[in-house]
Amino acid sequence: MALMPNVGKTDRIIRAIIAIVLFVLSIFVISWIRIAIIVVAIILLITTITRFCGLYKILGINTCKIKP
Repeated sequence: MALMPNVGKTDRIIRAIIAIVLFVLSIFVISWIRIAIIVVAIILLITTITRFCGLYKILGINTCKIKP
């Protein structure tokens, strides 16, 4: 079963930028917060690449212009 894309182009660009900023920020943080920041950044990158966000699915949000 393929996951239908629900993350649009603008949303993907914003997620990628935020992920990069978080990775850079994690360099300067020394504590357990670094792990949390990296995990969030990885999740953002995965949703950017796959164009699917599970939270969007649960909330019924779709920023993708492709219709099923």
